[in-house]
Amino acid sequence: MLFAALTWQVADHGPLRTLDERLGRTLAAAGDIPSGLAGFFADLGNTVVALPVLLVVMVWTGWRGRQRWQQWQRRQGEREGEQGGADAAGGPAPVRWWLPPLAAGLALAAVPALVVPLKLWLARPGPPQMAGGAHDGFYPSGHGATAAVAYGVAALLLTRGRSRMPRLRLRIGNDNSNGNDNGNGNDSRVDARSGAPAAAATVALTASVALLNAGVGIGLVRRGYHWPLDILGSWCLAGVLLAVWCAVCDRWAGGGGRAARQGACDGAGPDRT
Repeated sequence: MLFAALTWQVADHGPLRTLDERLGRTLAAAGDIPSGLAGFFADLGNTVVALPVLLVVMVWTGWRGRQRWQQWQRRQGEREGEQGGADAAGGPAPVRWWLPPLAAGLALAAVPALVVPLKLWLARPGPPQMAGGAHDGFYPSGHGATAAVAYGVAALLLTRGRSRMPRLRLRIGNDNSNGNDNGNGNDSRVDARSGAPAAAATVALTASVALLNAGVGIGLVRRGYHWPLDILGSWCLAGVLLAVWCAVCDRWAGGGGRAARQGACDGAGPDRT
């Protein structure tokens, strides 16, 4: 809804666009933000920078997902051997452990597929510093969207799996305790201790990605590459892509059903039937 309102203002030369261009000129001329620092953050929105970062995270999380899937298979075989049945399977397995990293790559690939047509359609002129360039069309910002999607989905790949690992360890510990109440209490304490650092790491990583993207946006405006609304529009577009990524992983990465949705994207394991 916000993206539609911003696009309408840009396309219709509304009052918000007038204020946006006034603010953009002010920020571009501001000396409080060093030009070199602004250029550094603006460059973080380049595909040549953001793509390798995402590729490293995709490979890492894919490898970890496959490891957890293999571990689950071994545990399932041991339980079936001990209990003599398929009921020994303990929780949802990462039947599609490869889906989250693959969907992350597709989310980044969707950025130019969405941004370029919008730029050509709206053909918004850039700031004065970009006058005489090869083309018009600066809304939404491709650099802003690339940074938001690449670093955002990389953080999601890392944090979604991490946030579910304590629950997986608790389930395994409960299986090993064979119903012993004291064992379950110890497992709960272990889960609480391991969950707190994971939650802190998730908050820190989320805040870091938010600050990094804010730096990219400010740098693009300060260097005169984009208007502020170009950046805000790109963030709205990136938010849609990240939401789609989460929905895809929650729906299909774990094999279906409520248990699968709880273990999606982290390699926790197939749906118990």
